[in-house]
Amino acid sequence: MTESTEAGPQGIRRPVQLTPMQVPKASDVLADDLRERILRGDFPEGTALPPERELVAQTRMSRTTVREALRILEVQGLVQIRTGRAGGAFVQTPGEESIASSVNLMIRGRQIRMDALLETREAVEPACARLAAQYRTAADLERLERANEAIANAGPLSEFLTANVEWHVAVAVASHNDLLNGFMLALSRAIYESTDNKGFIDDAVRKTTVKAHKSITDAIRAQDPNAAVRRMQRHVHTYAEAVLEVEERTAIEVAEI
Repeated sequence: MTESTEAGPQGIRRPVQLTPMQVPKASDVLADDLRERILRGDFPEGTALPPERELVAQTRMSRTTVREALRILEVQGLVQIRTGRAGGAFVQTPGEESIASSVNLMIRGRQIRMDALLETREAVEPACARLAAQYRTAADLERLERANEAIANAGPLSEFLTANVEWHVAVAVASHNDLLNGFMLALSRAIYESTDNKGFIDDAVRKTTVKAHKSITDAIRAQDPNAAVRRMQRHVHTYAEAVLEVEERTAIEVAEI
């Protein structure tokens, strides 16, 4: 805090107190302005932003500031930086991968517990199934069937897990809700990466998963939202109980050692 004085009516000096001021970085100011224009639709997707030299001239900011602002937008998924003669910064709209990346950073950064991940999945995925049953297309059904076939014929555990995530993401895609799609992409990856899969997934679990997925897919194909919700709730709840049981057993074994 800075303290100064000012003269009063009779020439008596009284202390004047000022508080510190937070001045934003020039790169943040430029990034904020460009971000707002992109999100407002002033620069449609695919638009090439002015070359770096021109941005420097237009904004009267340094080349370092311009580059840092573009890097901020690139990290946020709002521009794509291409190199080469036809390179530059091109506008792109955030997709499900942008959402998934943000959610994944939060999950890892805050070390979200497995039971919280499973609770969230139980709350969200039945809603995806309901919407999928309402809005699915022929292409959505084909994607679900490909995932079902991949799960049924999967060899190594890694193949099974990949196909399993693909099926759950395919349900979210069929909901035609971009937010749910991006959220489920991150959630599914986080759950399967955090699960002790080797100690959990055996032949019986695989068969149960194949049967449950087929049953839910049938409800989605029949455009029966109630059945889709009911079957998905049963599927994710059963999975959550089994995973937590393995997690608890592993924790007890480690404690005993």
